[in-house]
Amino acid sequence: MTAGSDSVLGLLPRVFAAPNAALAEAERLLGADPPPLHASVAHQVIGIWQRDFGDLRLALSHLRRARDLAARADLAEREADVLATLGVALVHAGRTRQGLAAFERGVRRGSGHTRARVLYRRAYAWWVLGQHPQALEDVRRAIPVLRQEDDTIWTARALTLRATVHLALGAVDRADADFTAAEALWDTTGQEHDKADAVESRGLAAFRSGDIPAALRLLDEAERRYAKLGTPTFMLNIRRCEVLMAANLAPEALAEADAAIAVLDGIGGQSTRKAELLLAAARAARLAGDPHTAIARAALAVRLFAAQRRTWWETHARLVLIEARVAAGRRSGRLVADAAQVAEELAAFGAPAAPEASLLAGRIALGLGWTADAERHLAVAARSRRSGPPLARLTGWAAQALRARAAGSRRGVLEACRRGLDVLDDHRMTLGASELRARATEQGAELAALAQEASRARGGPRRLLVWSERWRATVLSAPPTRPPADPALLTSLTAFRTIAARAEEARMDARPVPALEREQRRLEREIRSRTLHMRGEAPGGGDRFDVDRLLARLGDTQLVELAVLDGQVHVLLCGQGRVRRFEAGRLAAAESEAEHVQAALRRLAHPGAEHRLPVVEQMGRRLEELLLGRAAERLGGGPVVVVPPARLHRVPWALLPSLRERVLSVSPSASSWLRARETEPPPGGRHVLVRGPGLASGGAEVPDLADRYGRPTVLEHDEARVPRVLEELDGAALAHIAAHGTFRADAPLFSALRMADGPLIVHDFERLDRSPYRIILSSCDTARLASVGADELLGLVTALLPLGTAGVVASSAPVNDAAVVPLMLALHKGLSAGLSLAEALRDARRALPNDATHQATGWAFTAFGAA
Repeated sequence: MTAGSDSVLGLLPRVFAAPNAALAEAERLLGADPPPLHASVAHQVIGIWQRDFGDLRLALSHLRRARDLAARADLAEREADVLATLGVALVHAGRTRQGLAAFERGVRRGSGHTRARVLYRRAYAWWVLGQHPQALEDVRRAIPVLRQEDDTIWTARALTLRATVHLALGAVDRADADFTAAEALWDTTGQEHDKADAVESRGLAAFRSGDIPAALRLLDEAERRYAKLGTPTFMLNIRRCEVLMAANLAPEALAEADAAIAVLDGIGGQSTRKAELLLAAARAARLAGDPHTAIARAALAVRLFAAQRRTWWETHARLVLIEARVAAGRRSGRLVADAAQVAEELAAFGAPAAPEASLLAGRIALGLGWTADAERHLAVAARSRRSGPPLARLTGWAAQALRARAAGSRRGVLEACRRGLDVLDDHRMTLGASELRARATEQGAELAALAQEASRARGGPRRLLVWSERWRATVLSAPPTRPPADPALLTSLTAFRTIAARAEEARMDARPVPALEREQRRLEREIRSRTLHMRGEAPGGGDRFDVDRLLARLGDTQLVELAVLDGQVHVLLCGQGRVRRFEAGRLAAAESEAEHVQAALRRLAHPGAEHRLPVVEQMGRRLEELLLGRAAERLGGGPVVVVPPARLHRVPWALLPSLRERVLSVSPSASSWLRARETEPPPGGRHVLVRGPGLASGGAEVPDLADRYGRPTVLEHDEARVPRVLEELDGAALAHIAAHGTFRADAPLFSALRMADGPLIVHDFERLDRSPYRIILSSCDTARLASVGADELLGLVTALLPLGTAGVVASSAPVNDAAVVPLMLALHKGLSAGLSLAEALRDARRALPNDATHQATGWAFTAFGAA
């Protein structure tokens, strides 16, 4: 070939180095009426770009033209190369038979180096089709030739593909070796798109090995690289959906999959990718509790995969379809048979999802009372408990627990549940972000419920307490991983604060805020993304709960732990050396009543609602019946600690008649109360008083408190800026923050206290080395929390407790700013006299005026912890 031909052929590798520039050059070349060889290359370049980043119909048109031009020029090697590119496009278009025929002709027409490249691309097509043995065979034949030809780019591609196939078969170690070898080769090239693809593949490998933070970090890095190239990538969307679902972020995965499908449809993109995105969307919808959407997406995916002759993928889609139908309430012998068949096919493929299908068949059979069939399927699923990634082992232990329950072995149930939750504990502690730790507990909810059920049946109240604690508020069992000194994260936090403050000012001035809100949401996504990348540092799952230790520390205090079994509230009354169990009402009724109480408290925060006070008090009596039952009569006369489930976190416990005049505190778990009780105050005894802007009362209690404490650190006006506030809060003995509080149900870790320079958010508090020993949040909604995972809470209070705070006073409802001032002054009077937070809050409520607004304010505040 001539030098000019070599130059034109150089366009092909540039499609994956600088895709848009290569496209423009190919279009310019075609405009110059080139000879057939050059025109064939240009059409092939355009076809590749359209195949991977644009309209698949245009891709096929250009690639067929490229093939015909190569044949007209009678260039066999050129024709073979184009046929391979065309074969990939035909497979992605769902024309599998035509695509494989193009590969077959390409293998015959090419030789040596060219044939090796054709084999690599056919191996890729086999992988797309789910034909993994054929893919490994073709790539095995291609790699030695590519290496012999010193073809760095294609060798790296082939190694990356082989690693990806190994991952699909669960061979993580082999995949790691190939990814490492490929990465070393990519570092010597300028193939930027291929490099981004390698980073994406490493993210997939991290996910398959169970490292979710690393997977999220690598996929985000790959996305940034693709964005610089200006190329969409739907495979990245599919892989991120997988990771998001494993992180229990199914609603986000569903949104990502649906958005990608819309983009793909808009450009007429690859049919194969659409089917894979539909499968991801179906799985995400099922996990998000939307079985009907899952059924629709999965059924369409099954049809597309079948038409594309992609049996491996079709079988996975059938599994999700059966799961969704079961989630929608369907049970039948046909579903058992379908699930069993899917399990057999997945096992034949060597697919890691095979145990899930066996577990599903066993579950359906159990629901139908088919114990022999259930045992057969569950026994197969239980084999996965001994090896593999954590979530695969968890599947095995769930199957083993169900086997034991069906066999009537309470001991077997508890052992399987213990082993399964231990596996999940280890996995959970690899996650650095509080949000991911909390959400991961959802995967252990079934095991925890099975263990509680077995304990209630024969284990007695003490064992039920142990299992109630085993999977409750586990995020508080160890401090969160402290965010790294990441300049980009710090810059994003500062920018977020500035934008949020500007948006708030614009709202107050009735100016437009859409642009500011868009930028705020972008910064929130960036902050959250960087936080989710953190890897956990603490080994294990924290200290194991000890009933005797709890009873010894309680003294004359009674601890009331509420466990929920099958929707029924069970009261575990701990004190005086024993644990007693009482049945109360239905959880759903208690939740509904608590919401009515919250609405009533909001009305009482404003003058003129005095007539509602008797109604609210009556609600308190109903709540007591539903939540405490007969246990209310057995509380004795000492202090009470209430440990509610996450779904009851908004109950104003001081409103309940039997608790109204008591020293009362609330804790997310008995374990966290013990840790708070045993937390020592920091040396130095520093007091910090913070007054934020915009309070109706002006934070009027702060000057009086400054006089009471002598020489406290007072931060107000321009000094009440987030960096300075955090600096002073770190390691303080007592902090009082008078500031507007906002709760974000959609993003609880962005719940905030308003400072002079913008919001002080939960992510900021997590940067503290040690949060204040005692902290009083004189603000609305600071005790509001989001219930996530199995029984976890996210918000300001739960961010503080693992960081060294022994006690918090905060409000679970909007309050009247003016009425807060006397409550806070009375509270601090008690603290100055040596009382605990709970004692001082009880006395402060007694000291309030007897009108409705002040009474509601007192009920809205709760003491958390044990200080």
